[in-house]
Amino acid sequence: MSTCTFFDFLEVLKPWIDRDYIRKGFLGNDGTFRVYFVDGGQKSYRINDCSAERIQETFDLMAAAGIPVEKSA
Repeated sequence: MSTCTFFDFLEVLKPWIDRDYIRKGFLGNDGTFRVYFVDGGQKSYRINDCSAERIQETFDLMAAAGIPVEKSA
């Protein structure tokens, strides 16, 4: 799992959003954000400087690109 700032996370994520590589995003109860790729791989991130609103912005960005996002219940 990678630990990163929100800015760094978005910089890593943006190129993948513009392509058909991401199958879905998922936010776990523990605050870990997981990205699931269409090839079966996944990457987990713990963003250490981020509010719930910023995570929602990321969800909105992914949803606008047609990528489903989920949160733990």
